[in-house]
Amino acid sequence: MQKPILIDLDGVLRLGKKPAKDISAFFNYLKESETPACILSNSSLFTSSNIIDFFNDHQVKVEIPIVTAIDAAYNYIEEKYTKVAVYTSQNVIGKFGGFLDYENPQAVLIGDIGDVWNYRLLQTIFDYVRNGAELIAIHKNKYWEKPEQGIKLDAGPFITAIEYSTDISATLIGKPSPLYFDSALKKLGLSIKNQFMMLGDDLDSDIAGAKKLNANTILITTGKTKLPLDENKLKFVDFIADSLLDVIEIIKKLKVS
Repeated sequence: MQKPILIDLDGVLRLGKKPAKDISAFFNYLKESETPACILSNSSLFTSSNIIDFFNDHQVKVEIPIVTAIDAAYNYIEEKYTKVAVYTSQNVIGKFGGFLDYENPQAVLIGDIGDVWNYRLLQTIFDYVRNGAELIAIHKNKYWEKPEQGIKLDAGPFITAIEYSTDISATLIGKPSPLYFDSALKKLGLSIKNQFMMLGDDLDSDIAGAKKLNANTILITTGKTKLPLDENKLKFVDFIADSLLDVIEIIKKLKVS
């Protein structure tokens, strides 16, 4: 069996509102070379079905599984709780309709809410956590690249503020949580005990997280991370690609190494 590859979505396969250049050639190579692959997304803006719809709308055929952090968060909550305060994108909050409770929640789920953040909201979540609610982070990304607006603060800094003020660490659902990498590999019939490749544009969530699990890491420069890299970050990067065509050549090299 070929070494599997986990592929980040935004900044890699989806650039802004469009599929990445040469994405069809990349998917065709994965299929023809029989390389096991799974798409990952830390975004809480979309479910896996939303992502499939995006590719279908752009006539891109996707034949590999997709694991989103929002889907993983739902599974986690379903197993543990009945009442949860959910702060995430409006287009996915309905997924948690049977659990929503903002009076006495057992847990607080935090995802992407953009510029909704303010002092009052931080105080509300702070009170929930101090009263015993579990703090659950879909991800802790520091920043993200928003089309036509540039680099913007992500949920991570606000979640970190709650952690600092309560002395309670959030349960991390998405990357770089080993549980998330493992859930993606399980979709391929594997686990993090198997060596894998990670393709991403985020040095912290994608590259450093995977490298700590002994993955071969491929940083692509089409997303949020640009060259030159900080020397302290280089130790996590095995390969650097400027395009998906470059990634194909790197995968070929890894197969014969």
